[in-house]
Amino acid sequence: MKFRVTGAATAKSQEQEIRVSIIGAGPGDPELLTLKAARLLSEADVVLTDRLVSQEILDTHVRIGAKIVFVGKEGRTQSGSVAQNEIDRLIVKYAKQGRKVVRLKGGDVAIFSNVLDELESLKQAGIAYQIVPGITAASGASAYAGMPLTARGYSRGVRFQTYSERYPVAPDYWQQLASTDDTLVFYMTGENWFELASLLKTNGIDGSKYISIIQQATTPYQKVNTYQFKELISPPKEQHFISPSLLVIGRVPELHQAYCWLSQIPDEQIQPYFRSSTSRAVEVINHKKRSA
Repeated sequence: MKFRVTGAATAKSQEQEIRVSIIGAGPGDPELLTLKAARLLSEADVVLTDRLVSQEILDTHVRIGAKIVFVGKEGRTQSGSVAQNEIDRLIVKYAKQGRKVVRLKGGDVAIFSNVLDELESLKQAGIAYQIVPGITAASGASAYAGMPLTARGYSRGVRFQTYSERYPVAPDYWQQLASTDDTLVFYMTGENWFELASLLKTNGIDGSKYISIIQQATTPYQKVNTYQFKELISPPKEQHFISPSLLVIGRVPELHQAYCWLSQIPDEQIQPYFRSSTSRAVEVINHKKRSA
């Protein structure tokens, strides 16, 4: 019996027509970049990169002479971020110049990444594109913190969420979140974690469940703080949170202490791993020799 593998061959042949590759760079550790992403970066003429992308990825995989455009965004400081419509405009502009364009995003392209805005702009402009997935922050954080998102006897499901005062959640949904046995993962919520925990307590979450705040997951500066809900009477002593932070809520955070394999450096040595956001696009020509 012969098997025909057509999908990969078709995708490869289509790349000749593709002008834009929208790529997930993974959660932080540069070695979590996919092989396809690495190849496309090495072939790109222009790379428009998010803030939450390791500098080592750019240094290692972007060819000398290629243009790198920093279009970093940070949710809580929109005034200090490049506007999404400006990012859309730049992607289309470079693609129409006939250049091979990579739009590089932290984590995975499909999860909390504004990718739909960019797809709509490309579709409207008639520009061919492809999407290359990456490891999302939830997967990276859970693995590097030693807490599987689902585990027999702990959780049979997982929900990805985000929480912001700008996008309020209906009261009955808070009750669902508080009562579910699924693991809850909240993106972009680190600084509001105690407020969120208080809402879950108000809506009846089991006090034996846990909440973990994972900062800068998969990087050398990863930090994990875990609390049991019944112990959360008042906010712990003042903490300085470094973006990005991820919350994992449920029973699986209990596994962190037993199965964590990545050593955590002292608090005084922790520093930001990712670059700061920028209020305008910053263009540079790559002159660094690739290390791989």
